[in-house]
Amino acid sequence: VRKEAMEPSLSVKGLLAPSRGLTQESQNPENVFHIREVRDKLREIVGASTNWRDHVKAMEERKLLHSFLAKSQKGLPPRTMKDSYIEVFLPLGSQPELREKYLTVQNTMSPLSIVTALVDKIDMCKKNLSPEQDIKFSGHVSWVGKTSMEVKMHMFQLHGNDFSPVLDATFVMVARDSENKGPAFVNPLILESPEEEELFQQGELNKGRRVAFSSTSLLKMAPTAEERTTIHEMFLNTLDPKTISFRSRVLPANSVWMENSKLKSLDICHPQERNIFNRIFGGFLMRKAYELGWATACNFGGSRPFIVAVDDIMFQKPVEVGSLLFLSAQVCFTQGNYIQVRVHSEVASLQDKEHMTTNVFHFTFMSEKEVPLVFPRTYGESMLYLDGQRHFKSMSAPVTLKRNYVVEP
Repeated sequence: VRKEAMEPSLSVKGLLAPSRGLTQESQNPENVFHIREVRDKLREIVGASTNWRDHVKAMEERKLLHSFLAKSQKGLPPRTMKDSYIEVFLPLGSQPELREKYLTVQNTMSPLSIVTALVDKIDMCKKNLSPEQDIKFSGHVSWVGKTSMEVKMHMFQLHGNDFSPVLDATFVMVARDSENKGPAFVNPLILESPEEEELFQQGELNKGRRVAFSSTSLLKMAPTAEERTTIHEMFLNTLDPKTISFRSRVLPANSVWMENSKLKSLDICHPQERNIFNRIFGGFLMRKAYELGWATACNFGGSRPFIVAVDDIMFQKPVEVGSLLFLSAQVCFTQGNYIQVRVHSEVASLQDKEHMTTNVFHFTFMSEKEVPLVFPRTYGESMLYLDGQRHFKSMSAPVTLKRNYVVEP
């Protein structure tokens, strides 16, 4: 079977079409591209090789591009939000042969294979996706700093004659130099309407939230007074009333020790999963983490869960081809039907046994029935519990401007 026949036949509408604006209306059919054409264009832009064996030579050639980098952001021409707007179509309805590539075991669609970047937030608007209806993705830049930008992505599925929203996502992209060794400047953003100004303001709010969340991390600061009280009360609820000892612990009814909610996996990172920069594709890492997180939630809750939100995923270190990928998933917080799962990702090269953290994933699942409470036994597990609680609360009370704008052309 030829490789071309195995790849998904997606098409792109209005690729970088500045005159179209941020709209959900159909674009000119003449502006439809096959996904392989888009990938080839990206490879052409970044100077990446299509052959794994040639990547070392290609990276050496990229060193010559240093002289073309802007010395400051002022040296780059401004861009508008419309300049970055694109639409991608996955024609599941008209091309049923594509469905098996995206089907889950529940005969629904998995939207997470598309993800690659720093993931600030992914919210699901619908429980399940139909495997028989076309899917449309749209995205555009909504905020820029000096070397980074925020990108909004929306996913829709065809129902009748209209596309209905099923997923909203926010990514933070960082510009790097030609050798991927340091930051590079991005184009400034021109705001053309009050609606775009509010989208930009939302990006500022998101940046402030990320900074605040990082500054109060439990790896840097002690828990709040309310959180300390929560942990102490949970500790008292697990003491054996028959003894007067802090060491005698018993589980309350309908509860599980946190240490008993773990699942682990190991993958070898082959060249087939590389991106155009010849590192392991971020979407592959996230799909593996999601699958392990889903299995953990399923095993814990006793029923098939569905994803509600994905929160705060930073790709801290690139994963090289040939690495051993170790994933460890653990339920760290539960409430009602909700299960908060933390997946820790680390890699080790084949040459040494040193493990390095690459990602920490946070998934919020909902079970079909109420799930047991999870109780920590150690101080470290207590910090995981509080961190999971914070991410869960972040999901249920997001920072927002309360309005979603569509910028018409």
